[in-house]
Amino acid sequence: MNRMRISGGRVIDPGNGVDRVTDVVIEGGRVVGVGDDIPVLDGEERVGASGLVVTPGLIDLHVHLREPGQTAKETIGTGASAAARGGFTTIVCMPNTSPRIDNSGTVALIRQQADKVAPVRVEICGAITMNIAGEELAPIGSLFKAGVIAISDDGQCIQNNDLMRRALEYAGQFGVPVFDHCQDYSLVMKGVMHEGYWSQRLGLTGWPAAGEELIVARNILLAELTGTRVHCQHLGTRGSVRLIREARSRGVPISGEACPHHFTLTDAAIAGSGAFWEEDGKGIFMWEAIRDQAPEWFSYDTNFKMNPPLRSAADREAVLEAVADGTLHIIGSDHAPHCDYEKEVEFDYAPFGITGLENELALSLMQLHHSGRMSLSDLIARFTTGPAELLGLTDRGNLSPGSLADLTVFDPDEEWVFKPEECLSQSRNNPFNNWPLKGRPRKTIVGGKVVWSA
Repeated sequence: MNRMRISGGRVIDPGNGVDRVTDVVIEGGRVVGVGDDIPVLDGEERVGASGLVVTPGLIDLHVHLREPGQTAKETIGTGASAAARGGFTTIVCMPNTSPRIDNSGTVALIRQQADKVAPVRVEICGAITMNIAGEELAPIGSLFKAGVIAISDDGQCIQNNDLMRRALEYAGQFGVPVFDHCQDYSLVMKGVMHEGYWSQRLGLTGWPAAGEELIVARNILLAELTGTRVHCQHLGTRGSVRLIREARSRGVPISGEACPHHFTLTDAAIAGSGAFWEEDGKGIFMWEAIRDQAPEWFSYDTNFKMNPPLRSAADREAVLEAVADGTLHIIGSDHAPHCDYEKEVEFDYAPFGITGLENELALSLMQLHHSGRMSLSDLIARFTTGPAELLGLTDRGNLSPGSLADLTVFDPDEEWVFKPEECLSQSRNNPFNNWPLKGRPRKTIVGGKVVWSA
């Protein structure tokens, strides 16, 4: 009998306004219902969740799985396993693989491989332009028919505004949201970290905040012009937040996401732990333990190199406020694995990107819930109803009867240490290695089956 009752947990389902201790019953890969009054049947499996939180399966819409073509960094199997360990039941893979996801054949290849090896649901984001080169539109209609759930040139940004307009008009015919990595190349040039005090002190080329904000403004104008939904990925500046907030207040179909590294760290981390704690340590939950345990963690550490870069303390505060008030109503990891040898070079030459699936929930709990900024229900909405609504996944992100039986069970208060040797991701390029964290997934359930258990 394929029936399971998760009993005694605090069930939080933001989409249906549920936040109480009760049971969740699933059967045949679907949700039967939420409540204490659902009949107990002989043979059903009972999973105790006393003291734990039970939510709809978490969704991460910004993940780099690297397969095909870059399997030394990550594979669909290892990336999806890392997602399961992190409490995620659905992930969306980005198109900057090799070959790029700019044709239906590559979409079919990824879907076939995911069906074989992935313990979680893998959705696919197709490319906006051929080879994500920003010169010629990809066959968006064919990609949609092949099953992509969104389109993006993530890792690159279309600089030609007319081409971006045509992409939005094309995508709008199919109702496909357009994701954009917001970076104006003429301003950013060869920047490797946030342009400001610390870039000058460290002698590293600056990446100005305006290099993000110009493209955010462009996207707002084009979304308003075409009516197509534009989603600005991994935003990190005060200006971007201000632009998104104003545009959304006018009903422009624009949205943005925040990443845990951008609302946890600042650019001072690259200078060394002393500088980081002195400038902004009070903002980090449990920061004294982190500071005292590992004062040598930072200082030109390439695991702190990401695109867009870590910003100032004021920018980080603006992002935290935007997530809390719903301006940025989605949290994503931008999970971007790299081989050790690629990161073990001078800061200028290291690739951008960090892993993030396996500690994303804990960092979000620490910075946004345990800090008192958000209720637990509102935070869970950033991982469930927010991305599900953007992607049109009506059968996920909620516990309505008939929805897919994807659930996440976690302990919001468990304290643990994020150890790289325990990671299921194939890569270890994470700035939070050996950090003490608070909040940990205990079970990940996909289609009614436990795919990961602590």
